[in-house]
Parts: sequence; structure tokens; C-alpha cells
Amino acid sequence: MSKIFMIIGCLGGALSVMVGAFGAHALKATLEVTHRGDTFETAVKYQFYHSFALVLLGLVMQKTENQQFNIAGYLFIAGIFIFSGSLYILCLTGIRWLGAITPIGGLALIGGWLLMAWILFKSF
Repeated sequence: MSKIFMIIGCLGGALSVMVGAFGAHALKATLEVTHRGDTFETAVKYQFYHSFALVLLGLVMQKTENQQFNIAGYLFIAGIFIFSGSLYILCLTGIRWLGAITPIGGLALIGGWLLMAWILFKSF
């Protein structure tokens, strides 16, 4: 799984750059009109940070055999899709109820970090 998490993290990082550039250039006028530029930027940042976290997690997993790290990785992936994905869709479509599911993604991201910290704490 460590290799898969690192690959997903690398692809997510590349996608963050592409989506960020798309937002800054092709969607600039739309995001300015809807006043959602900051929301779009937050989605890109969180996607990038947690893509990087997946790469880090994959590297940590190569040094240990603790299978609980898989759960942390799945939480990061789910969090990226739910948190950033819901914000992207909100910015592009204006569907406001999607903002209500964004915190679920945030909780998944928090859970991934806390689980990773707990596993590392118990390891030393």
C-alpha cells in the first residue's frame, strides 16, 4: 500500500498544480464574479498538503509494518475527495448544499493526521 499512497500523493500534487493554474487563469473571471476565489484556493491548498501527506505516509510505511497506517491513508484520500472536491464543485456550479458536506472531508483529514500521530506515538 505504501507505494500506492505515494503514487496517489504524487498524482494529487501534480493535479493540485494543474487545478490551481486552471483556477488562476481560465476560471479567474468566473471566480471573481462569484467571489469564490478564496474558496477555490483553499481547496487547492488542502489537496496539495494532503497529497504531500500521502507521500510522507508512504515513506513512513516503508519503515514499519503497522497496517493501521492504511486507514490513515484512506482517510487522507477520502478527505481530499470530499473536502476539496466539494469545494471545487461548489465554486464551479454554485450548488451551495455541497458546502454542508465539506466538513466531513475535513474530519477525515483530521482523522488521518491524528491516527498517524497516534500510531507513531505508540511506536516509540
